[in-house]
Amino acid sequence: MVRGGGSGGGIAAARRPEVRLPPLVEFDGDGLEPDGDYDGVRFGSVDLADASGRGARFMDCALEACALDRAALGRARFIDSVLTGVRGVGTDLASASLRDVEVVDARLGGVQLHGAVLERVLVRGGKIDYLNLREARLTDVVFEGCVLAEPDFGGARLKRVEFRDCVLRRADFSAARMEAVDLRAAAELDIARGVERLAGAVISPLQLMELAPAFAAQIGVRVEA
Repeated sequence: MVRGGGSGGGIAAARRPEVRLPPLVEFDGDGLEPDGDYDGVRFGSVDLADASGRGARFMDCALEACALDRAALGRARFIDSVLTGVRGVGTDLASASLRDVEVVDARLGGVQLHGAVLERVLVRGGKIDYLNLREARLTDVVFEGCVLAEPDFGGARLKRVEFRDCVLRRADFSAARMEAVDLRAAAELDIARGVERLAGAVISPLQLMELAPAFAAQIGVRVEA
């Protein structure tokens, strides 16, 4: 049920990642390797455009200011890692796994995360256009202070997901399933499709007023002066 929130609203808070990186070694390779194993590596301003790292494993890694244009990272696994200032268009992370990961000040477009699994992930700052999370599973995920332009959550499962000071523009929640999703602190909430799928989310009274026309249209009510 969509609920207008009180101070706590009885909704379970998302558990945030607590990433503590060990001393890292600098990456000195030439691109990535499919099914590669990267443990305790720092990728500092590395150009990974068009890199092929499908199925690779990144554990205790830092990716800083890396170019990820068209990088093929489908089914990759990111564990206890931090991605800071990464940028790129068309990054393929389909069916990837992110666990205990922080994504900070990213500038990405057309990221493919459909079918991915995100667990204890913090996305803070930056802007992501056309984020594809169709059929993904998000558990304990926080979007904080970022801009999500036309994100696609179609068919996704969201559990303990928070949007804090986050701009959501033309979001698609078609066929999504939600449990303990907190939208009250979103800086902007614009839902293009799937407003009827907000069962399991909590919104503020002001957001309810703003979404009233969409709710009315969903049940066939016409509002006229």
